[in-house]
Amino acid sequence: MAPHPGKLTDPDADVAVRVRNLHRSFNEAGGVLNGLDLRIAPGEFVALLGRSGSGKSTLLRALAGLDREVTGHGSISVPENVSVVFQDSRLLPWRRVLDNVVFGLRAPDAEERGRVALAEVGLEGRERAWPHELSGGEQQRAALARSLVRDPQLLLADEPFGALDALTRIRMHVLLRKLCEAHRPAVLLVTHDVDEAIVLADRVIVLDDGVVRRDVPVHLTGRRSQADPEFAELRTHLLAELGVEDDAEAARRSYPLHRKAAS
Repeated sequence: MAPHPGKLTDPDADVAVRVRNLHRSFNEAGGVLNGLDLRIAPGEFVALLGRSGSGKSTLLRALAGLDREVTGHGSISVPENVSVVFQDSRLLPWRRVLDNVVFGLRAPDAEERGRVALAEVGLEGRERAWPHELSGGEQQRAALARSLVRDPQLLLADEPFGALDALTRIRMHVLLRKLCEAHRPAVLLVTHDVDEAIVLADRVIVLDDGVVRRDVPVHLTGRRSQADPEFAELRTHLLAELGVEDDAEAARRSYPLHRKAAS
């Protein structure tokens, strides 16, 4: 069964993304996705963690409509308007920044919308710059502007800050949260960084062997800082789920917000 991205068909109006029984394999050795189920609400920010090969990027590509070979007896429902941000900015080097942001945007006010989007990400005045004149962080800001200028109902982000230095990543985290609060898309962020997942997400999902193994809400009462004991506790729990801690079972039992994976 190939996915059919388009208008949301799930009868539950409070669902932006609904995946049922998704399968994907690339050889006879075994599947990358093995009957995966997932649900994301409108405006919800979900971070997806998992070891290498767990199926994170494969799931994202399926939701983006970039992989038509997924199978299963279920379905994929996504909104009509979906944008993707990748680890590299994928700006066209022969187009100026504003032209990159509005590339493919068919709207009479496309240029004005592009200028507004660039101002939102802190690149006002850089409209006529070439991509090579921007720093890595600025290039990712332009990529965010290009995604959000289309007012997506779903934003898919595949490790968009993985190549940035630590200080730039922190600034990008603040910016992304601000942009998502303003535009309110549903967001699925693929990341290997547990701290990044906690800082940004409303909910963290741990993928293992092609299915959702853990689905953990982020209910931190204070500022999302590593100095917060609740932050540290959740971090320990998620690292244990990823097999980083020695006593994974003890960490699972100690974390009070744990709940079963959503169906």
